[in-house]
Amino acid sequence: MVFKTPPFTVDPSVKALGQRIRLARKRRGWTLAEVAEKAGITINTLSVLERGKPGVAVGIYVAVLWVLGLDHTLNAVADPDEDTHGKTLEASRRPQRVRKHAPRKDEYDF
Repeated sequence: MVFKTPPFTVDPSVKALGQRIRLARKRRGWTLAEVAEKAGITINTLSVLERGKPGVAVGIYVAVLWVLGLDHTLNAVADPDEDTHGKTLEASRRPQRVRKHAPRKDEYDF
C-alpha cells in the first residue's frame, strides 16, 4: 500500500522529531549550512526535515542524527523488547502443549 500523504496522526510525531533535531543543532551552535554539508544534503532538505515535513527519507534523518552525535538514540526506535503488544500476540500463537515425538521405527534402520 502506498500513501500519497501519511495519515494525519503521523504529522505531530514527524514535526516533533524535526523540532528536536533543530534544537540539537542550535544547542551546538551550528548553522543549517554546516550540518547539511556534514550530512551530505542540501540546506533546503535540512530545513524541510526540521520543519517536520513528511517527505524526507529516513536515511537523511539517520545521517543528520549521526552528524549531531545522536545516532545512538535510534536504538530505542521500535525496540522489540518494548513491543508489549507484539509480544502478547506472539505468546498467544504459541502452542499450549509441547509434545515429544516418538522416533519412527525405521529411523535407525540401515
